[in-house]
Amino acid sequence: MKTLKGPAIFLAQFMADEDPFDNIEAMSRWASRLGFKGIQVPIGNAAFIDVAKAAESKGYCDDLNGRVAECGVEITELSTHLEGQLVAVHPAYDRLFDGFAPERLHNNPAARTEWATRQVKLAAKASQNLGLTAHVTFSGALLWPMMYPWPQRPPGLVDVGFEELARRWRPILDAFEDAGVDCCYEIHPGEDLHDGVTFERFLAEVDDHPRANILYDPSHFILQQLDYLAFIDHYHERIRMFHVKDAEFNPNGRAGVYGGYQDWVDRPGRFRSLGDGQIDFRSIFSKFAAYDFDGWAVLEWECCLKHQEDGAREGAEFIRDHIIRVTDKAFDDFASSGADEATNRAVLGI
Repeated sequence: MKTLKGPAIFLAQFMADEDPFDNIEAMSRWASRLGFKGIQVPIGNAAFIDVAKAAESKGYCDDLNGRVAECGVEITELSTHLEGQLVAVHPAYDRLFDGFAPERLHNNPAARTEWATRQVKLAAKASQNLGLTAHVTFSGALLWPMMYPWPQRPPGLVDVGFEELARRWRPILDAFEDAGVDCCYEIHPGEDLHDGVTFERFLAEVDDHPRANILYDPSHFILQQLDYLAFIDHYHERIRMFHVKDAEFNPNGRAGVYGGYQDWVDRPGRFRSLGDGQIDFRSIFSKFAAYDFDGWAVLEWECCLKHQEDGAREGAEFIRDHIIRVTDKAFDDFASSGADEATNRAVLGI
């Protein structure tokens, strides 16, 4: 069995324009002081990583790894959540998602998609140069506005949507194959890959591509009322990354899974800091130990109540206390009577 690594922290929700959140060295030192051993880095801020340069230059990546290591942590993975989202955008969301792309690409969906595809491919090569083995992204969504089957969907609409999603992603997955890096989709509402069924459908369209894998985040499953422990049993062979994020679901007589368009603090389903929600992390960490998951346990802080720095400080300790150092012996070895072929046959009376 293998012991997973951690704690690590996803930097996206903490990055800001003031010290220590405005550059990778300062944030690395901050994370190390809190007890984190790794950082997961979004690619969109040059003060943290120049992804084009990282894709071109192994020397740049070696220097970046060295600077981060001097601060007491290591880079665990890169993230293209925003860029991956733009690989596939339904026109209903064009204006909202334009903000994820450079201004020169606004009101030009085709150019935006081309740019996003290029960025994710650069992240594949950058990950290889950094010595990383996994990468996290979003799938984007062409079908999300049709998530609920009303009005009735025309026959074949969902088939066409997944065929097109696969057409856009296959060259990217091939780039990850060339780089020797797993492309891990965060299974997430708002994406066409938002549960096990949709992941399976996509996987079939890309012919079970070996680089099409999963980032597991149970918070998105409790909000959907999906069995987040059984999900691990179904997909553990494809789970290559882990966001440790808590959530709670408290339905009432006025609102349920859909939330009634309410703000996060008022929704029945809402994200919480680690330990403040309802997710059974002891069982999750136990399953990962049993299935030999040896990736990183990465804190993603999203909470509608608690201050983010308190969530980070408490989260480092929470993850550290939940990591199971796996055993290298059986608990009943002391009672072993030894075994060989002759003994086994004698015990069976044969």
